Amino acid sequence: MKVTGPSGIGPSSGAQPARGGGGGEGFRIPSLQGAGGPSQASSVSATQGVVGVEALLALQETGGPLERKRRAVGRAGRILDVLDDIKVSLLDGDLSSGELDRLRRAVRDERSATDDPKLEAVLDEIELRAAVEVAKLEQAARAA
Repeated sequence: MKVTGPSGIGPSSGAQPARGGGGGEGFRIPSLQGAGGPSQASSVSATQGVVGVEALLALQETGGPLERKRRAVGRAGRILDVLDDIKVSLLDGDLSSGELDRLRRAVRDERSATDDPKLEAVLDEIELRAAVEVAKLEQAARAA
């Protein structure tokens, strides 16, 4: 059998007679005069191989279920870190709108990567609470 590239396997064509100029000459060094232009060694099948590599790389980027879960846990951890910073700021009495904006961005990023309705509901509640706190800060700034 003979492998003919990405298209599959084809029948072998058998032994090829030696190509040569003289009678019993089995090996010869090509002359430099014969190499006038670029070699035609590359073919369309070589570019098809590159396309196959690109497809493999794209599959690796998407990852499997464990990779998606790891990314989701990482995003959730970032939101929890921001919520923890806000909690500490509230307890200290110096909550800033910058921290609330960080929370809103983290929630927006998570919302774009989820299809779970329960998680969407939790994110809605977090976003609503952040909007309420921003409104309180703005009102206190205007009153002062």
